[in-house]
Amino acid sequence: MTRILAFGDSLTWGHKPEDGTRHPAEFLWPNVLQQELGVEVISEGLGGRTTVFDDHSGPCCRNGAKVLPILLHSHSPLDLVIVMLGTNDLKPTICGRAEGATAGMKRLAQIIRAHPYDGIGQVPKVLLVSPPPCVIGPDGVTGGGRDVAETQRLAPMYQQLALDLGVAFFDAGTVATTSAIDGVHLPAKDTASIGSALAAPVRELLNL
Repeated sequence: MTRILAFGDSLTWGHKPEDGTRHPAEFLWPNVLQQELGVEVISEGLGGRTTVFDDHSGPCCRNGAKVLPILLHSHSPLDLVIVMLGTNDLKPTICGRAEGATAGMKRLAQIIRAHPYDGIGQVPKVLLVSPPPCVIGPDGVTGGGRDVAETQRLAPMYQQLALDLGVAFFDAGTVATTSAIDGVHLPAKDTASIGSALAAPVRELLNL
């Protein structure tokens, strides 16, 4: 069976902007994508996950580059890895700049392509997804003090990165809008919309 790894942060995990609990399973974008395509989509979302930056303020390792090789091996064989990260890179205490997130996404793509699969699977295809931009929350700032303008820079920079690397790209901000409740996370319907919108490009990418 075709197997896809969805690698992301709280937007993939399904963080409710109202209270931080998890959206019901039927709204999570990896689950929606799985339902749409009839293939296996493995959800690997972790709140606070970055592309390549350490963040020791959380309860576990949030550095995506450190855990990705483990996941590539444990979930192989994989046909596709979808990476939607960068929002947490833009916390001012971590990086704060879209250039840093873009460099991190480049490194993750390199890890996926260069991983020693050693007979457990072929090198999977890569789809880079830019997360929906943050918005101003009710307190006049975004969660974690992110700069909204920097979050808006991710989509064009990720798109150019994908072109440079020869991998696929999708802008989740074209189908989902961040909730003003906290300025960072997505309502249930917008979370689901990402999974529905990814179905067509993934079908084309994998010839499903």
